Amino acid sequence: MEKLVFTVDEDNENQRIDKYLVAMLPEFTRSHIQSNIKDGLVTVDENVVKANFRLSQGDIVAVQVPEPVTPDIVAEEIPLNIIYEDNDIIVISKPKNMVVHPAPGNYSGTLVNALMHHCKGELSGINGVMRPGIVHRIDKDTTGLIVICKNDIAHQSLANQLKEHSINRVYHTVVLGNFKHDSGIVDAPIGRHHINRKKMSTRSRSGRDAMTHYEVVERFGNYTYLACRLETGRTHQIRVHMASIGHPILGDELYGPSKQPFKLDGQTLHAKVLGLVHPTTKEYLEFEDELPDYFVELIEKLRYNK
Repeated sequence: MEKLVFTVDEDNENQRIDKYLVAMLPEFTRSHIQSNIKDGLVTVDENVVKANFRLSQGDIVAVQVPEPVTPDIVAEEIPLNIIYEDNDIIVISKPKNMVVHPAPGNYSGTLVNALMHHCKGELSGINGVMRPGIVHRIDKDTTGLIVICKNDIAHQSLANQLKEHSINRVYHTVVLGNFKHDSGIVDAPIGRHHINRKKMSTRSRSGRDAMTHYEVVERFGNYTYLACRLETGRTHQIRVHMASIGHPILGDELYGPSKQPFKLDGQTLHAKVLGLVHPTTKEYLEFEDELPDYFVELIEKLRYNK
């Protein structure tokens, strides 16, 4: 059983222990954490506490994490929007609200569950049983192109391309504010936020190099339509980089304002272009995905109100 230890800082003074651990341990659901507290697996200064315990600055919080039990990933017949497929790779247009791979508290309805059914289990195993075929991810609320590998040779080839930054990934997004210049680069390391473990930050001490190129597609007064090309692929990279320069993505409640004048379900971010060298033929392939309906409707609304 693994033991995790945290020291409470002044920003979390008077925070409930269960809410604190939800932020510090984003891989676990709140119900899972509350169950651990109930089972006596969480202590504060070596004392067992209840879920409503209020923390003080300097408290030492210890969490006993049981060894994970790897569940069987069930193949599910879920419709897929397939852009391209052959014996090595499959390119999917992922819809909004679909999680890419199973994780604690979320073992069904994911892209992997759908792929297990469609590909009859023929997926690369390099990333383990929870992430078969997955080379890169896009967020639950992000739509657009993602490539999956059917065998380990293809997976290793694409993993090397990602490492060398040679895969072309262009995302379209609408952000708050008007840009001074038509194009630019955000070059700022990204790492886990030191307080909110669900967030990433450009101010993290453990940040890794991250670079995003952006170009203005269209301006709508206090909103800007951008094309962003990833040179690296850090978690939440475009969302974090845009927020760090004062232009959070519209609808992004984690990094931007919680309120916005449009009825959006998550951030307006779409993986529109994906270009790669085929692992077997060595031919360069580039795919483009149409903007989803909600995105098109938003653009039309912004043009009308401009």
